[in-house]
Amino acid sequence: MNIIILGAGQVGSSVASELAREESNEITVVDVDQMILSELQDRLDLRTINGNGSFPSVLQRAGADDADMLIALTNSDEINMVACQVASTLFHTPTKIARIRSQEYMQQQTLFGEEAVPVDVTISPENLVTEYIHHLIEHPSALQVLDFAGGKVQLVAVKAYYGGPLVGHALKTVRQHIPGVDMRVAAIFRNGQSLPCTADRVIEADDEVFFVAARKHIATVISEMRKLDKPIKRVMLAGGGNIGSQLASILEGDYQVKIIENDLRRSQYLAGELHSSIVLHGDAADPDLLLEENIEAMDVFCALTNDDEANILSAMLAKRLGARKVMSLINRPAYVDLVESGMIDIALSPHQVTIGAMLAHIRRGDVVAVHALRRGSAEAIEAIAHGDHTCSKVVGRRIDELKLPKGTSIGAIVRGEEVLIAHHDTVVESEDHVILFLTDKRDIRQVEKLFQVSITYI
Repeated sequence: MNIIILGAGQVGSSVASELAREESNEITVVDVDQMILSELQDRLDLRTINGNGSFPSVLQRAGADDADMLIALTNSDEINMVACQVASTLFHTPTKIARIRSQEYMQQQTLFGEEAVPVDVTISPENLVTEYIHHLIEHPSALQVLDFAGGKVQLVAVKAYYGGPLVGHALKTVRQHIPGVDMRVAAIFRNGQSLPCTADRVIEADDEVFFVAARKHIATVISEMRKLDKPIKRVMLAGGGNIGSQLASILEGDYQVKIIENDLRRSQYLAGELHSSIVLHGDAADPDLLLEENIEAMDVFCALTNDDEANILSAMLAKRLGARKVMSLINRPAYVDLVESGMIDIALSPHQVTIGAMLAHIRRGDVVAVHALRRGSAEAIEAIAHGDHTCSKVVGRRIDELKLPKGTSIGAIVRGEEVLIAHHDTVVESEDHVILFLTDKRDIRQVEKLFQVSITYI
């Protein structure tokens, strides 16, 4: 696929890195900063163009005439929208994705479309990260909580702890431990390595276990892996930017929320916008302020500023002063693994969350959702099966008959409103939403081909 990416900032560079790994993609990155482009070209196999991505001449130099997709990821909503307009009007680019940060634009549902600003898909990293954190607060024992099929099915990652009912037992005994609850272990990672999920596989303490279940059964299954954390009541947020303010407005109806913002004007604005949240003007890395605001009584502390170092330090400080669980927003990929091995419970990578939303529109076949897992090395996808037994490689076949790559498993099937946890004799029907887990994302092309119907399908 021929893809043009506008913007080589943190988000644009991460997306370019992810897509350039796949051999079938030809990537061109456009940015006004030649130094950033040179560094990117030294690391990755891609083309770079120096210039303003909304200019017709720059898009033409980038190969917009032959591009299959334009992904506009600059820091300017307006440049992203204009670039999509130019690509549509002058170059008839088939698919146009734009990063839109302002809620003023996102809230206008009629603004984007063929008859308005020609953006096929709007991506708001802030909205995606806010939703991601909200899920983690709803399930405090989980490392990741991902939605599929409109939230009917969730893929959850937990760390198995000593004393968990399933720890020390084989997977084939799961039904005995959780009668009446159907679930499937999609993957087990031990010391960073993926293990085959055979019937005799024994779950050990400290294993990272990914499982799939209907939304209503998630808490029950987590409780079998580890002792459930106490329900969350009190949340402190460091940073009142787009993510912090959105998260506070979502949480304040169900939790006691305090938000610390260093900018006085922003603090005053938040105090007027939020309803029951307590807004504090100050430095989240000030131990006196944290102690004064009873940090030791906080169930969750989230560091959400734009400064990675400030987030890491304030989260570590909050943990040391007694906060039960701390999360930190971290943009630099190199920092993520580093901090999660220390005092910080969960490192939040906005790039991984954003990339998943984009990959759903790049994958071949009818793929409606993609989530990047384990720093992008693994993937969970939701694909729709089409056709019949004669033109499809999956429809009308049992799961154990499908030629899935090694390390790829089907976790669940959503058929209308019904959630079916996948077993070896489950038969895939046309229009089923199939949830797959890939421990090695290099197998994605083989999976895509399975869900592509033959040319005889009309």
